[in-house]
Amino acid sequence: MNRRNKAGRILVASGSIVLFASAALHSLAAYPKVSQTLTASNLSASLQAALRAVVLLVGWDWIVIAIIALIAGFTETKLRKLVVLFCGVAVLVETGLTLALIGIFLGNEMIGPAAVLIIVGGLLFENV
Repeated sequence: MNRRNKAGRILVASGSIVLFASAALHSLAAYPKVSQTLTASNLSASLQAALRAVVLLVGWDWIVIAIIALIAGFTETKLRKLVVLFCGVAVLVETGLTLALIGIFLGNEMIGPAAVLIIVGGLLFENV
């Protein structure tokens, strides 16, 4: 394995670790606070349940994207570069949308750099 591919793997792994940390923080730390706030609100029960589900699904989404990026990054296939770049761009789009809709917060400050790490790692991979 050459240096570019090794550096790409390190960057993809680093970005995935940041995504795992973001998912853990989101699901384990933020979810209870969101749930408590929703319980105290006057929203309907169905809307409260939907918002709770969205909060958990965002964390799950980051876990799945990180796993796919890791598998693609450490498997030498023809589609490795494309899959890793797709994962990085997906997270970057999420970052942009949440910045536009919610504003700056810890989640954006974590998933944005994770996306950049994954994208740069993907760009370093040489075609097989």
